[in-house]
Amino acid sequence: MPTPRALTYPLFVTCGTLVVIAAWVPFADLDQVSALAVVALGVLGYTGYQMALAFGAVPSGAVTRLGETGGSGIAGHQGESSEVAPNRRDAAGRQGASEFAAGRRVRQQHRLVSRSFLEISVGERTVWQPVFYEPALSTLTPTDLDITPRSISAGSTRFFPSGRARTTEPPGKLVDNPTRPADPPAFTPTRRLILDAQSTVAAPFAGLLWVYVMNGGLPAFIGGTTVAAATATWLSAIRGSDPS
Repeated sequence: MPTPRALTYPLFVTCGTLVVIAAWVPFADLDQVSALAVVALGVLGYTGYQMALAFGAVPSGAVTRLGETGGSGIAGHQGESSEVAPNRRDAAGRQGASEFAAGRRVRQQHRLVSRSFLEISVGERTVWQPVFYEPALSTLTPTDLDITPRSISAGSTRFFPSGRARTTEPPGKLVDNPTRPADPPAFTPTRRLILDAQSTVAAPFAGLLWVYVMNGGLPAFIGGTTVAAATATWLSAIRGSDPS
């Protein structure tokens, strides 16, 4: 199965980060190799968890948290989103197993963090589900979302969770989508890397800490700074950064 478009960039950055870590192994002593191995295992472990969330192997909790806030959950409130996409609701009745909830996309801007969230509402209850960015999000107008414990989609477009659903509004500034559809924007991987690299400003301090702990010199500082910068960029990407 080909890699979904929304996951191509974060997986690309993950591979690049592992390459950077591996590139320093020949120049490291035994203690430094052990530290690099710990970083690599952390990258692989968290990436695996994020991919499990994205593909539904680990439920993101959106359906559960909508139900926990009271009432009978999504299934009992399909009629409450009557103002949004009634044809989708009719389709739900024919399919039987599908459950729909009113949803829209908002972009979070908090310090150096920019992420996409799906704001999902059932009656008076709302959850915010972070998702990996894809161009279709930038043009998504309020619609009914087809939600199961393992997937979220709108029509033929599937959205991949990049974290657990939350019942409180994300911190920072939330930017709404335009109310009218438009052509999806295109962002190059280079632009996305530059935006994600904003979080590398603290990498030199990590390099100094590496020198202090490992008793290294200039090569250790350069290596520690490089690995820290790559890891910071990866963390931003794998948590679902939004370049829009």
